[in-house]
Amino acid sequence: MVIALKHRQRIATLTPLEDVLGRIAILEPAAPRHLAPAAAVNAVLAEDLAVATPRPAAPRALIDGFAVNSELTAVADAYAPALLPALEDIAAGAVLASGADAVAPLDAVRWRNGGAELPTPVAPGDGVLLAGTDAAAGEVLWRAGHRLRASDTAVMRALGIAPAVVRRPRIAVVRAGDGSDAVIDAIVTLLLNAIAGDGGEAVAPSPAPVAGALAQVLSAGAADAVIVAGGTGSGPHDDSVHALRRTGEVAAHGIAISPGETAAIGTAFSRPVLVVPGRLDAAIAAWLLIGRPLLARLAGTAVDPLSGPTGPRPAVLTAKVTSTVGLTDVVPVRRDGAGVAPLASRYLPLATIAHACGFIVIPPASEGLAAGATVTVASLR
Repeated sequence: MVIALKHRQRIATLTPLEDVLGRIAILEPAAPRHLAPAAAVNAVLAEDLAVATPRPAAPRALIDGFAVNSELTAVADAYAPALLPALEDIAAGAVLASGADAVAPLDAVRWRNGGAELPTPVAPGDGVLLAGTDAAAGEVLWRAGHRLRASDTAVMRALGIAPAVVRRPRIAVVRAGDGSDAVIDAIVTLLLNAIAGDGGEAVAPSPAPVAGALAQVLSAGAADAVIVAGGTGSGPHDDSVHALRRTGEVAAHGIAISPGETAAIGTAFSRPVLVVPGRLDAAIAAWLLIGRPLLARLAGTAVDPLSGPTGPRPAVLTAKVTSTVGLTDVVPVRRDGAGVAPLASRYLPLATIAHACGFIVIPPASEGLAAGATVTVASLR
């Protein structure tokens, strides 16, 4: 389909990024879901997660050894070892039998004349994981808004806590165009991986035309938001923004970010829709500055363009970087000794993106940053 010149998508003005983020900040978070620990890594807790009963509920062996009654060993020494008439061989993690309150290490017990003896005393609780040591009844492990790490979900499984009530927004990816385009394919892959890396659930991209795909995924209720890859410009085949307008509402077409000025955002079926440009560097910038905050808001966390699951990291610029006043610039950087050096701006060549260790953001009021300035470096997972 070739769109007549007079009907082509055009950008009248650039909307400040601050206005777009303000629109995102008032969105309602996605509905909570119950997920097993194995499926909840990077998801955000929708409510406090507390332990209902003490863990462990009963004393357990902390080491491999022999369960003993410590009173029988109270005065033991090398000259008068404690005689142990009955020994229970116990493995770490096993519940102590009644009457035992300590675990003697395997190499501490001596065998003589067919009997067992202990030449050193064992104190009550030695080698024992007491009831409630791992977690007390009612103890809150994490508050609502906490992003679950792999170690957190391992703790949940070990404590027998399942499922967790979390927010993991479903983000559908719609591919612009009906043909094969290596760059659009790369952008789709980027979005799918970035969504998953930031704690969302990426819904498989739809092969249908953009307008039909938008209506299909949103009306079916399968997604909390949609990201359209490509078709944001004024080219003869660009129609993604028109398709969004036909399906719902375009809040902004043309956003004051660089690269990525042709990005658009709006709503359809009461759900947010982000349209990212069909240029890889521009799509990366649109994801970092708009897509990531959108996902964060739907997950119920703070809207911050630089914060991913691992958070931004500080660094010092080793060379100056220039910027255009009025645009929020995304600049790739590479490691340079103990600091970072800017690689490019405006257009980011693919090889430059490959060499980047992360990206910095220059605010719209700035003409650039001098060497020695402290910056925060964002990365894609």
